[in-house]
Amino acid sequence: MANITIGKLAKMGNVGVETLRYYERRGLIEPLRRTDAGYRLYGEDARRRLLFIRRAQTLGFSLDEVAELLSLSSRPSASAADVKQLARAKIDDIEARIRDLDRVRAALSALEDQCPGHAGTTAQCPILAALNQDGTTPGNGGAK
Repeated sequence: MANITIGKLAKMGNVGVETLRYYERRGLIEPLRRTDAGYRLYGEDARRRLLFIRRAQTLGFSLDEVAELLSLSSRPSASAADVKQLARAKIDDIEARIRDLDRVRAALSALEDQCPGHAGTTAQCPILAALNQDGTTPGNGGAK
């Protein structure tokens, strides 16, 4: 499957044309060639790389991490330990974000529990009072 136009490749990857151009600028994908009129034409490798990028992003990898994974993938002699290390770092990052979200949920739930909801005015609302506090964020122990 050679000579895929940028529009067709974008549809295959469920991304916009500008996204493909951005990936190209980042060095993640490159056209096979350009027509005399300057239009980009892509090959099967670009399609495979685009699908790889999209799957990696679905797993939470950043474009910098995707670039590293693509580099490792293109070198069959590269160490699988390097790939595993990237995956472990991503899992650790996800777990840290989950802990942060759990703290945010607990703080917001505590504020919600204090709010009478149906009774009182916004001037008496503990949620708005917490959001209007100077210098502290609810649930962070008073840190700025």
